[in-house]
Amino acid sequence: MADRNRAMARRIAEAVAGAGGRTYYVGGCVRDRLMGLENKDIDIEVHGVTVPALEAILDGLGQRTAMGASFGIMGLRHYDLDIAMPRSEKATGRGHKDFEVFVDPFIGAEKAAMRRDFTMNALMQDVLTGEVLDFFGGRADIAAGRIRHVSDATFAEDPLRVFRAAQFAARFNFTVAPGTTAICAGMAVEALASERVMGELEKALMKATRPSIFFAELKKMNRLGYWFGELDALSDGDWRQVMVGLDGAAALRQAARQPSDFMLAAICAGFGPERAGRFLACLTSAVGATRYVLNMVQRLGDMDRYLKDDPGEGGWMAFFDASACPEDLILLARATRPDAVTDWQETEERLRGLYALYRDRMERPFVMGRDLVAAGLRPGPDMGRALAYAHELRLAGVEKGEQLKRTLEWIEQGGEADA
Repeated sequence: MADRNRAMARRIAEAVAGAGGRTYYVGGCVRDRLMGLENKDIDIEVHGVTVPALEAILDGLGQRTAMGASFGIMGLRHYDLDIAMPRSEKATGRGHKDFEVFVDPFIGAEKAAMRRDFTMNALMQDVLTGEVLDFFGGRADIAAGRIRHVSDATFAEDPLRVFRAAQFAARFNFTVAPGTTAICAGMAVEALASERVMGELEKALMKATRPSIFFAELKKMNRLGYWFGELDALSDGDWRQVMVGLDGAAALRQAARQPSDFMLAAICAGFGPERAGRFLACLTSAVGATRYVLNMVQRLGDMDRYLKDDPGEGGWMAFFDASACPEDLILLARATRPDAVTDWQETEERLRGLYALYRDRMERPFVMGRDLVAAGLRPGPDMGRALAYAHELRLAGVEKGEQLKRTLEWIEQGGEADA
């Protein structure tokens, strides 16, 4: 697919050249190519032709789409290719979207690149000749492992760049330049939309080998507080423990059933449910993710107690039954609780054995509502209580026939006895 998109980019560039303009690859696709990284997102910027002229060129090559017409951004149906025109922008407020944008096809390559956030993202590459334009030392910064802003005059206009700097540092294992850190320290981030901040956090959590760098850079900028206050309040010792656990979870995230939520749970693993709830409330309204993370945090607390005072087979069956995702929970414990016992490998093997027993019991036939109705129990409040009792028997490994018999006896006795 990437080759197909690049082939279309070249066709566009050839048509633009015929009209007197030039077409450049811009942004991440240039940066990542120079770093030897795969990037399937292809962005091109067309210079030196008018908007109507570019529209006519695209109409001749396929079905044009307007992804952001007011910003000079277009596309072609069936191609994953962002086609933009150079633009300048002026801040009109404090928010990420508070900008007045001007499309200017004749602004020139250097001025167009100047509106980019970081030098490594300001690199441009001629689609036809392969020439790389590097007006601000982006190549040197990549070689030095440095995230450096392009312009003192315009960088602070977009407060989201605080979090972009941190997530790029985490993704590439780079360091934010001191001058950029200083500017970020003075930028107000409170007016940003939570989904924008969450977007940058997710990139760090899912793409970085060491996501802890994201938070470490924000800490240097003194920009943890508003969005990540629960982390900012940690003692030095607790901070180190959370960061070690987070990086440990990153090494396991591909094995997780819910990788993105798993990484959020790794941050919250040392908080406890109440503080984890406050942390999540600042960032997301996603009910599923919140439920998963809070469940994981609660179950980790239970596991800590169970590893000290083994509850026996029945306790572990109930433990797994109450977990949102036992497989992920065991992985999370490996990342965040390696010092909980002397031999974690042995403990993990035991946990996986107990979980295998739990799954085996859950896969066997079990008593359902229709079985109780067939036995004469009418639907109503007692039905739910009876099914809960039958489920306790199921967790204990009782076969379906015996489950039904004992549940009916329990009902006859007034529902007083424990399973």
